[in-house]
Amino acid sequence: MSTLLVIHNPATGEVVTTLPADTPDSVAAKARAAREAQALWAMRPLEQRKRCIEGFRAGVVRDLEQLARVMTEETGKPIRMSRNELNGLLPRIDFFLAETEQAIAAETVYDEGGMREQIQHEPLGLVANISAWNYPWFVGCNVILPALLAGNAVLYKPSEYATLTGQEITRLLHEAGVPRDVMICLVGGGEVGAALLAQPVDGVFFTGSHGTGQRIAEAVGKRFVKLQLELGGKDPTYVCEDVDVQAAAESLADGAMYNTGQSCCSVERIYVHEAVHDAFVEHFVRTVRGFKRGDPMSEDTYIGAITRAPQLDVLDHQVADAQRKGADLLLGGRKGAGPGNWYEPTVMVDVDHDMEIMREESFGPVIGIQKVRSDEEAVQLMNDTRYGLTAGVYTRDEARARRILSQVRAGSVYWNCCDRVSPRLPWSGVGDSGVGLTLSKYGIQAFTRTKAWHLRSGG
Repeated sequence: MSTLLVIHNPATGEVVTTLPADTPDSVAAKARAAREAQALWAMRPLEQRKRCIEGFRAGVVRDLEQLARVMTEETGKPIRMSRNELNGLLPRIDFFLAETEQAIAAETVYDEGGMREQIQHEPLGLVANISAWNYPWFVGCNVILPALLAGNAVLYKPSEYATLTGQEITRLLHEAGVPRDVMICLVGGGEVGAALLAQPVDGVFFTGSHGTGQRIAEAVGKRFVKLQLELGGKDPTYVCEDVDVQAAAESLADGAMYNTGQSCCSVERIYVHEAVHDAFVEHFVRTVRGFKRGDPMSEDTYIGAITRAPQLDVLDHQVADAQRKGADLLLGGRKGAGPGNWYEPTVMVDVDHDMEIMREESFGPVIGIQKVRSDEEAVQLMNDTRYGLTAGVYTRDEARARRILSQVRAGSVYWNCCDRVSPRLPWSGVGDSGVGLTLSKYGIQAFTRTKAWHLRSGG
């Protein structure tokens, strides 16, 4: 018996639509169809697979405004940020199109005396992708596109908070020529994800919370399939005393509050040298006060809705915990009035690592700013976390930045910038931020398995 997935607009609480959800039986049937279709897809020349992805890109450009509105309606992301995500996807597509051939080409590593040794990159086969809602185009396509280009079939379960966007991604790929059974979108919540994990897939690629990632690892760990987990972060930045204080504050305010703070690499905690702390805080608060909160469909809205209603209680708890332990609330700290999922942009000072706001992922428009006395103290605090996704330093001195960042445990580090992802660089984490990577040539090769060839001529 089919169940239903109800999709709400997080800005208003209204029902957007209702979709029939997958069942364990339908997931199993789709997995069988995808397994059968994958072999023929892998046999197609790479140029044919690339033409399909080129057609997908053209569809994104053609339908961009409609796609942006769909994403904003189901996630609460401000419309201009939805457009930014779609426009930002285009160079990622271009990167995958340009780099896949070289990334998966066979390599001859030895050729002497009639003996050749080669490394071949073969597709994994059937890839399961359980994706995220905060950047559904970026996160989904980081897996889907290189997986398809490498010759895999994809069983894709978008987040239940971004299912309509997931269906749009799938529609455009089908229209561009990817066979329907090679790219399959599943509809539903956690129970559908569990049914997907029960299938005999060759790789599982997940982006989401640490808790869910842990459960996925436990579910598939005994089967020895490729497992990649992009999990949470508590991304720190250190502001040195030699900076342009206003410029650093404005940059980090955007890094903390962009997409309503719902980014994997949002700045989540800031350490400021005591010599510039007060001036930095003044400029930071002034900048955040200027961010307009309102209808996500409005062109001038900067702060949108919180996509998941339960996150409001997480933010409230972190703020209350910090205040109870002595933090000073300078701005915000409350749920928004009216229908929908709203939280005020929140800035707290006099924080420390006894407070959850400096230790646990917030994933909302909430930031703690802590005063430090030295680079050494900043490094110690930046590393005082179970996460290791991104970290940054603001200073005029590149050598100083390199010295600091080389000591920080993080998959990506930033000098005088933040909240930035490049298709040319691997996206990875350490600790509870996950295992494996996407993007870069290594992120393309993640969807292949290597085969060693020993070739002696002459018979």
